[in-house]
Amino acid sequence: MSPKSKTAFVAIVGKANVGKSSILNKLIGSKIAIVSSKPQTTRTRIMGVLTTEDGVQLVFTDTPGFHKPKTKLGEKMVQAVSDSISGVDCCLFVVDAADEKLNAAELELINKFKAEKMPVILAINKIDTIKEKTDLMKKIAEIAALYDFTAVVPVSAETGDGLDELLDELKAQSAESVHFFPDDTLTDQPERVLAAEIIREKMLRLLDKEIPHGTAVAIERMRERDDADIMDIDATIYCERESHKGIIIGKGGSMLKKISTYARQDMEDFFDIKVNLKCWVKVKEDWRNREGLIHNFGLD
Repeated sequence: MSPKSKTAFVAIVGKANVGKSSILNKLIGSKIAIVSSKPQTTRTRIMGVLTTEDGVQLVFTDTPGFHKPKTKLGEKMVQAVSDSISGVDCCLFVVDAADEKLNAAELELINKFKAEKMPVILAINKIDTIKEKTDLMKKIAEIAALYDFTAVVPVSAETGDGLDELLDELKAQSAESVHFFPDDTLTDQPERVLAAEIIREKMLRLLDKEIPHGTAVAIERMRERDDADIMDIDATIYCERESHKGIIIGKGGSMLKKISTYARQDMEDFFDIKVNLKCWVKVKEDWRNREGLIHNFGLD
């Protein structure tokens, strides 16, 4: 007799660059959210789905890092976090074990938890960076005093430590329910969004600090050939300045070629098909403050 199906909707929240996307990818077992050492990597709510062998379906929303917005795009990102907290079964609040104390954005998130009176699991990530166990214990005690967390789990997305315990705590939040996605689903994101995010990740990893946050990627064409097992993908990278365009393209097109090559390799692994990727670069000045362009890039 098969186990009764259960479901829980989980919002993964926290400030920028604490490892929310890394934890999601490790739990799902597949790279669906882009990862970078730069803050504000995640711009939209990426949904990941994990269905376990014992019949529990966890539907994750990986939100942008909570921060003080400086542009209209930033405002949309902060709104995405607030929207995600409402209407889920629990929150997974991720903090960095190496931080001395919570910042203002994290304290504001705790106030939101109190207002919603919701179950929150605290994941203290990057424990592999802490040498003294007493420092970690002190950190746990300080944060646990701020809210009545359902559970506190020290983890390392890098090494995988604590993730089994974290998964058990998340499954405990599930309730008897039909599954909302087929059991083999990994994400609800359209393939075009995932392809665009893969390209953007490569820019975040390869380019200077400021430029990637002033870029967006639009997939103009994504089509599998009728006569061959190949997918043709045409992408346009938009940046805010002519000087940025030159940096993204690089000398003799070298940087754009590197971005495209790394992105193509990731796409082939994810989509399980040979990919023919072509990328162009165009300038759209100050697009992060232009509502119409934010909408066109699917970031609202």
